[in-house]
Amino acid sequence: MTYVQLAYFHISTVIPAFLIGTYLLINRKGTSRHKLLGKVYMVLMLVTALITLFMSAEVGPTLFGHFGFIHILSLLVFYTVPAAVFAARNGNIKAHRGSMLSLYIGGILIAGSFAFMPGRLLHSWLFT
Repeated sequence: MTYVQLAYFHISTVIPAFLIGTYLLINRKGTSRHKLLGKVYMVLMLVTALITLFMSAEVGPTLFGHFGFIHILSLLVFYTVPAAVFAARNGNIKAHRGSMLSLYIGGILIAGSFAFMPGRLLHSWLFT
């Protein structure tokens, strides 16, 4: 799969994750809809993070000529999703909430902000 194909695949998972995550943050918690959409959101986030591991860093220093600082946010997702699930299943709503906020802020907002920086593919698609 080419870098551009990976980018399209990544965008096709992260946009619905952003929309669902935003919906979940602003609406009532604990409902059956919340639980269903939360599962969809978490799967989308895991797939999104997995895709990024196949995308090489194009900006800044790299590790092994492939991984950059932005890949740290992918690792955040791989840690945070299971932590959030574990917390919810054990009734630790405070930990679940914290994990989900970290996932949304780090995995979507911060990573998304980096994606729009000059030199990145999304920046070139939208601004050049």
